[in-house]
Amino acid sequence: MAEWSDSTRSPSWLRVPLCTLLLLLASLLLGAAQGVHNVSRRTFELDYSQDRFLKDGLPFRYISGSIHYFRIPRFYWEDRLLKMKMAGLNAIQMYVPWNFHEPQPGQYEFSGDHDVEYFIHLAHELGLLVILRPGPYICAEWDMGGLPAWLLEKESIVLRSSDPDYLVAVDKWLTVLLPKMKPLLYQNGGPIITVQVENEYGSYFTCDYDYLRFLAHRFRYHLGNDVLLFTTDGANEKYLQCGTLQGLYATVDFGAVKNVTEAFLIQRKFEPKGPLINSEFYTGWLDHWGEPHSTVKTELVAASLYDLLARGASVNLYMFIGGTNFAYWNGANTPYAAQPTSYDYDAPLSEAGDLTEKYFALRNVIQKFKEVPKGPIPPSTPKFAYGKVALRKFKTVTEALDILCPNGPVKSRYPLKFIQVKQYFGYVLYRTTLPRDCNDSVPIFSSSIDGVHDRAYVSVDGVPQGVLERNRVLVLNIQGKAGAVLDILVENMGRVNYGKHINDFKGLVSNMTLNSSVLTNWTIFPLDTEAAVRSHLGGWEAHDDGRHDGHVTFSSSNFTLPTFYVGSFSIPSGIPDLPQDTFIQFPGWTKGQVWINGFNLGRYWPKQGPQVTLFVPRHILTTSAPNNITVLELELAPCSDGTTELCAVEFVDRPVIGRSLANRIPGWSDEDPWLNPL
Repeated sequence: MAEWSDSTRSPSWLRVPLCTLLLLLASLLLGAAQGVHNVSRRTFELDYSQDRFLKDGLPFRYISGSIHYFRIPRFYWEDRLLKMKMAGLNAIQMYVPWNFHEPQPGQYEFSGDHDVEYFIHLAHELGLLVILRPGPYICAEWDMGGLPAWLLEKESIVLRSSDPDYLVAVDKWLTVLLPKMKPLLYQNGGPIITVQVENEYGSYFTCDYDYLRFLAHRFRYHLGNDVLLFTTDGANEKYLQCGTLQGLYATVDFGAVKNVTEAFLIQRKFEPKGPLINSEFYTGWLDHWGEPHSTVKTELVAASLYDLLARGASVNLYMFIGGTNFAYWNGANTPYAAQPTSYDYDAPLSEAGDLTEKYFALRNVIQKFKEVPKGPIPPSTPKFAYGKVALRKFKTVTEALDILCPNGPVKSRYPLKFIQVKQYFGYVLYRTTLPRDCNDSVPIFSSSIDGVHDRAYVSVDGVPQGVLERNRVLVLNIQGKAGAVLDILVENMGRVNYGKHINDFKGLVSNMTLNSSVLTNWTIFPLDTEAAVRSHLGGWEAHDDGRHDGHVTFSSSNFTLPTFYVGSFSIPSGIPDLPQDTFIQFPGWTKGQVWINGFNLGRYWPKQGPQVTLFVPRHILTTSAPNNITVLELELAPCSDGTTELCAVEFVDRPVIGRSLANRIPGWSDEDPWLNPL
């Protein structure tokens, strides 16, 4: 550009007509604007000729890690993302679970822990790109694979297919979600570089290309034609045959292997050119209740990651941090096996976000291939052992029905599924009466094989009879007189998230038979435990007995029925850095659910393992008032023998995970009336 001189500022400008000056100025401004547009235009695309990505026209490959914002409190999002950044990752991969954001049809949640847009903005601010996996099905060991349970109100619906009922619901959801994502695409100034269509669809039985075409069309309609869409399937030819579609870039997933080149042969069969991509390189594995804690040796993961990067592949580490299945969000596999509350996954960052040996080993591998950020790595968060807290019995479930089911029960000749009474999670109590005397242990069972989903606690006139359990305990002998009240409390332990059985109905899904007679005339109580805990069972409010002095009235009836226990503990104020994260354990307890200050931490089942402690993030604790604990023990509490009214839970500063046998944990007794029926 020519420099200004005295002559250019001379009055000779005044001799140029004003209209000419204005036209010249407009032309210069237009040219400048076009130049800025050309310079700042952001692109992310495939370079088939060189088997790579191009980011703004330059060669690029991502090294990303999976993080599930829905398993981590918003309070800790920045901490976890920054630790991922400091490990050398240049991107994150994330699912969006439909059921987390639309719990009821047309009722959307996008604030607080549900604020997915804020999470993506936060990743962007930290310099991390985003690989988006919006489903609508995500698997992820998440309840029903992220699909909302209310879809099952149409019982014949074929999920993950071109079933019109399913497509209508999917289209409504995508019309809400995807416009929120469009401004966050890389080409629009955001961090999202690629978007996955469906998830491991080749593993599903429908193999419906019309469904995939529908999704691809709707994704492009909402996101634009220049968005880079891809699919992910297991490295198996059968899976990719049904999981891929022309116009969607096919990627694969696999864990630590001896020969990376061989593992990529399947992708190359479907994508002869383009970047090699492992969309789920497994750093660990998932757990189930009653099985040993899954681990993958650090040296194996590190060696395979080195081979992947040396091969020039883009790779996503699944998981980089697992997090927690708070509340009822865990999924399950078939034959039915539910996942526990912890989704630790033996990942580089622990469930609580702590740095591990695996974190540093993988960081060392990554820095051989790219520069990792300089500066201190955020440390593991401090933990505090608050010690033992005494709990007292509040009420049994049956004593608290007016609190738990304020709208009253549903009457039906035959049992109704959870979905038929608009109960998507938690518990339903089924009640009828015995039609005749059962003096000699008469068998009760589901009229169809495996008709109890998932675990049923059976009692007669308040006397525990035992447990019916999906896939495991299908027949139970009971005793009682004609006219006695038969109660069956059914627990939804998490919907199947993978395979052809994701249409996972809960409750008594078929008739119940007593000996040879079908039981009828049921009174069905859908239990709203969340509302009850928030408003009644915290241990500090007046209750339905009409008292208003702030004290709880404790019942003295049978302790072995499913029962609520309450208590509180205080954290001293004025001490720096308190409250801190902690873990809660249940010495002598059996199985149930726990809330602190109304926050549903999830399920405990230490007698089954492998998880013994539950993670308690510090943001739910307070120093300004007592912290209220509510426990729903479904089977046997340590004070159930009647020798004491006090039970205790304990807060410790270390997690315990990896145990699966009762005799490994002191303080447990096999004298459980639920497990030793009459």
